[in-house]
Amino acid sequence: MLPYFLSILDLKSLMYPAVTSDRKPLGIAEFVGLMALLTSLVALAVDAVLPAFPQIKSDLGVADMNHLQFLVTFVFLGMSIGQLVFGPVSDSIGRKTAIYIGMGVFVAGAVLASQATSLPVMLVGRFLQGVGAAAPKVVIIALIRDQYSGREMARITSFVMSVFIAVPAIAPLMGQLTLMLAHWPTIFYAMLVQATVATLWLAVRQPETLHPEHRRPVSLASLSYAAREIIKCRAAMLYTVGAGFVFASFMTYLSTAQPIFDGIYGVGALFPVYFSSLALIFGAASFVNGRIVRRFGMQLLCKVALTGVMTSALLYLGPVMLTGGQPPLWSFLIYLATTFFFLPLLFGNLNALAMEPLGHVAGTAATMVGSISTFVGLFLAMIIGSFYEGSLLPIVLGFGMLGATALVIFISAEKMHSDPI
Repeated sequence: MLPYFLSILDLKSLMYPAVTSDRKPLGIAEFVGLMALLTSLVALAVDAVLPAFPQIKSDLGVADMNHLQFLVTFVFLGMSIGQLVFGPVSDSIGRKTAIYIGMGVFVAGAVLASQATSLPVMLVGRFLQGVGAAAPKVVIIALIRDQYSGREMARITSFVMSVFIAVPAIAPLMGQLTLMLAHWPTIFYAMLVQATVATLWLAVRQPETLHPEHRRPVSLASLSYAAREIIKCRAAMLYTVGAGFVFASFMTYLSTAQPIFDGIYGVGALFPVYFSSLALIFGAASFVNGRIVRRFGMQLLCKVALTGVMTSALLYLGPVMLTGGQPPLWSFLIYLATTFFFLPLLFGNLNALAMEPLGHVAGTAATMVGSISTFVGLFLAMIIGSFYEGSLLPIVLGFGMLGATALVIFISAEKMHSDPI
């Protein structure tokens, strides 16, 4: 109810723009912190539940352990659809009000998932969580684009990601601790707390960045215009699809991490420790990208990172095949650490490259870029994840193929830029 209440309160700022136009922009540190907290709802919704897979499987009577991957993929499915709604809505009624509405949907999904007694009901709740989480995910990209562009946008995006990555680092630990003290529905209650805190912070501190004269009514004509602007920009579309292939690698890992660490390596209650350690490497690389992107440029960093993802997978295929798909845990951790150092160099930069020529339709552009890349990643991750049967071979092979394909797509898009970015 809180997000809806705040949305009603913010109608005054929609009707009387001067109320928000006088508010000073947030400092970089506070802005990054707020954006990170809002976007991290996605990570919390996915990662905090991973340690609870065995309990959920037992309580909901799930016959096939592989079906628990749907608890992750349905969040992203909802997100890919939700982005198609919240981007245009934010262009019409403002960034903040669109986020308020999304938070309401997210809360409804968390409540439903916490009360689920069967897998289908749980998946509906997870889908709604994804739809709601799409609001901050896509609107924040537009909100950042309202204030920054080019390498500065990539820098801010990377800083947001480096801060928000602390949530996936601690979310599994939080989930594991919750399971020691209470039952798995309590994990969803914690999500309600974060959603409430983030929404209050947004309402009180963040000015509206979309001025009234730049707002577009939600209509078929305006959506068609924005879609044409995006589609005819071939470089933006290629960067978007490339981002989808990169995202597929990360989504495959998220959906198979718990079965791999528990099923192959039997780490049990130590799973959150391994997961969190890898997440910290991911966050550190995001911070590094934010520090160096202005010096080296997004295109160079993307080429280096894509080459690294592809090469590390190809090199690791040998040990994987020689050990029957179950290499030593230490070698798997080294491989993941290497891959997770390269992936953050891609997420922020590819999104910034796709958004660079689309500032005049930032909300809808963020919708298209986010939705297409998420859907592509979801589709590919579900295919790769379905081949997992106790062997790392399909996972590592899939990572290599995704990296190689994304590199080809990126080089094609790069040729359309006359100047390096």
